[in-house]
Amino acid sequence: MQTGLQRRNPQWMFAGLAILAGLVIFFLYLANYRYCVQNPGGSDFLPRWVGARMFLMEGKSPYSSETTAEIQRMFYGRPARADEDQVLFVYPFYSIFIFGPFALIPDYNTARAVWMTMLELCIIAIVIVSILLNRWRLSTPVLGGLLLFAALWYYSIRPLINANASLLIALLVAAAFLAVRSEHDALAGFLLAFSTIKPQMVVLLVLFTLIWSASSRRWVLFWSVLGNIVLLSAMTSLLIPDWIWQNLVQVFAYPHYTLPTTPGEIFTLWVPGVGKQLGWALTILLTGTLIWETRLAWGKEAHWFTWTACLTLAATQLIGIPTATENYMILFPALVMVFAAWDEQWGPVGRALIWISCLGLFFGVWWLFLSTLVVGEQPIQSPVLFFPLPVFLLIGLYWVRWWVLRPEQPLLDRWRRFRHKV
Repeated sequence: MQTGLQRRNPQWMFAGLAILAGLVIFFLYLANYRYCVQNPGGSDFLPRWVGARMFLMEGKSPYSSETTAEIQRMFYGRPARADEDQVLFVYPFYSIFIFGPFALIPDYNTARAVWMTMLELCIIAIVIVSILLNRWRLSTPVLGGLLLFAALWYYSIRPLINANASLLIALLVAAAFLAVRSEHDALAGFLLAFSTIKPQMVVLLVLFTLIWSASSRRWVLFWSVLGNIVLLSAMTSLLIPDWIWQNLVQVFAYPHYTLPTTPGEIFTLWVPGVGKQLGWALTILLTGTLIWETRLAWGKEAHWFTWTACLTLAATQLIGIPTATENYMILFPALVMVFAAWDEQWGPVGRALIWISCLGLFFGVWWLFLSTLVVGEQPIQSPVLFFPLPVFLLIGLYWVRWWVLRPEQPLLDRWRRFRHKV
C-alpha cells in the first residue's frame, strides 16, 4: 500500500521541475538582457517591434513612412541611405498577433531579451519535436550532443543574435509535421497558416501540402491551411484595409538594397559570365525534382508527406526564392530524419556517421564563416554559407529515401537476406 507521501511524490517532483525550469528561464532572460544592453542590435526584431508598437500605440500602419522613419532612427540614429538596408517592417500584417505582445513592452532591450529567451526555448523545442516526428530512439549521449549542437550551431546562433522570427517559424513547421503524422489536421493547417508570416520560407511547402492533402482526401488539412490564411488576412484587413498592397510595395522594394539571396545572384557574383545561367539551371533541376516527387507522393501515407516536405524545404533554399541563412533551422527535422535513418539502419556505423556529420556541420560551417568573413562597417557573411546545409540534406534525404518511404522493407535487411541466400 502506498503512503500519502509516496502518492504525493509525483506532484512534488512536477512542482520541483516547474520551479527549476522557471529559474532557468529567468536567469536565461537576465543573461539575454545583459547581452542586449551591451550589444545593441536585433536587426530582424527591431523593425517588427517598432512597427507593431507604432500601430498599437499610435494607430499608424507598420508600412507607413512615419513608421519606417522611426525604425531607421532607432536602427541608424538617422534616415537610411539609399545603399543601406532600409529596415522596413516587410512582414504580413497578421504577424501583429506574434509581435504585438512584445510591442507592449515599452523598453526595447527588455522586449528583445524576452524575445531572445523565447527563441532559445524554440531551439530546444525544435530538437524535441524533430526527434518525436522521426520516432528516433536515441541514446542519452547522442541526445545531449544533438541539443548542444543545435544550441551552438552557426545556423541557430545567427538568427538568435539577429533575433529573427525564423526560429519560431521552424518550430511551427516541425509541429505541423508532427500534427499531420498524428492526423490532427486542423491544428496542422493552423500552424502552417501562421508560419506564412515569413512566406518565402514556406511558400513551396504550403503548395505541396495543399496538393498532397487533396490527393489523400485529407480535406480538413486542405481547408484548414487555406481557411486560416484567409481568416488571418481578413481579420487584419478590418484594421488596415489595404495592408496587402502596402506590404507588397515593401516586398518588391526589398531586393534592391540587400546582398545576394539566391543561387543565381551568388553565382553571378562569382562568375559573372555564366552565373545567371547556372542559377536558372539549378532552378529548373530542382523544380523538376519537386514536381516528380510530388507526383510520387500523390495519395500516399503521412511518411511520404514528411519526407517530400523535408525535401521541399531543402530545395526551397536553392531554387531561386530569396532566402537567408537565418532561415535554415527550418531544415532541422530533415537533418534528424537523415540521422535517425542512419542510426536505425546502420547501427554503430550509422552513429559514427552522425557524429562525423555533426562535427563537420558544426566546426566546418563555423570555420567557413570565420575564414570568409568580410569586415567593413559591420561583419558580412560570405554567400558560400548558403550552400553547405541544403546540399548536405539533398544528398542525405536521397540516401535514406528507401528506408524512410518503405519502412516495411529496409534496404539493408533485403541485402542481408540476399547474401544469406547466396
